[in-house]
Amino acid sequence: MHTGTTTSLREKLQHLIDNKTKPHGALGRLEELALQIGAIQGTTHPQLNRPHIVVFAGDHGIAATGLVNPYPQSVTAQMVLNFITGGAAINVFCRQNGLGLTVVDAGVNFDFDTSLFPGKLVSKKIGYGTRNYLEQEAMTPEEVEKALMAGADIVTELASNGCNCIGMGEMGISNTSSASLIMSYITGIPVEECVGRGTGTGDEQLEVKKETLREAFRRHLPAIAATPDALTILRHVGGFEIAMMTGAYLKAARLRMVIVVDGFITTAAMLLARLIDQNVQDCCIFSHTSGESGHARMLEYLGAKPLLNLELRLGEGTGTALAWPLLQSSVLFLREMASFESAGVSRAGEA
Repeated sequence: MHTGTTTSLREKLQHLIDNKTKPHGALGRLEELALQIGAIQGTTHPQLNRPHIVVFAGDHGIAATGLVNPYPQSVTAQMVLNFITGGAAINVFCRQNGLGLTVVDAGVNFDFDTSLFPGKLVSKKIGYGTRNYLEQEAMTPEEVEKALMAGADIVTELASNGCNCIGMGEMGISNTSSASLIMSYITGIPVEECVGRGTGTGDEQLEVKKETLREAFRRHLPAIAATPDALTILRHVGGFEIAMMTGAYLKAARLRMVIVVDGFITTAAMLLARLIDQNVQDCCIFSHTSGESGHARMLEYLGAKPLLNLELRLGEGTGTALAWPLLQSSVLFLREMASFESAGVSRAGEA
């Protein structure tokens, strides 16, 4: 992103942006978006083709304890069925904005009959949920590698069909707990300051959740401190869906796709991908700041500037879908808006 060629391209993009029929900087963040998307794609005429959101679903062993989540683990499978029958928020927003949607079984504790939903559900199941990290490592090294490769394969297939803009979503009861631990290990922020309510957690349950995750953090800290890399963190406290998103981010960045990051769990996966390849973030646009308390701290750590703040705490990729029109607008003004010369409009200070 920082070669001489890229610098020259950024200068050309900035000149085009500044030469549109508007005061300098008058389109604010849209101008920053246009510049970033052009730089990602390596062109002064960027296009967003076949935009797609992939929702990765997986279960977490800790959910069965009831210590960190008010909903039973079975809700993961129920929501996946809701996704593939078109009834969830992400379905509504994808339909509204013309976004493609793929739902992936990364490791749900349920056997889906995919013949009942042809083309609606991609099965990449690693297992029937991770192991309970209060007692043991969540995944084996082989499971982590398999999940990373599966995420990359999903992105490769979408790219081969012409998609150059992708967002990740997730579903998994207790995955905010896994994301909180990941955030704490990577950022150094105490785990209790990373923990939020997730979906539907009350005050009393939140305190139990914090203490439970402090215990989990302490249990795995020696091993992670000894080898503080993304694969080790995933193995100890990750989720199948989080590992697949990590692999998806890495592949999408290598393909120079525009990556739109959603909320707390998807940003935790991006943190892991960034730990593997620092350049991943160059391709990322951060759609929103979620209502999950740790997310703002996570974004601050990354130096990220999210587009929206709607206090969302749903996941599924909903923030990405809602931010999509802003990306469209940024590209379209760059491509279609008249310049001062073409429109015959005088600049400020000109006679």
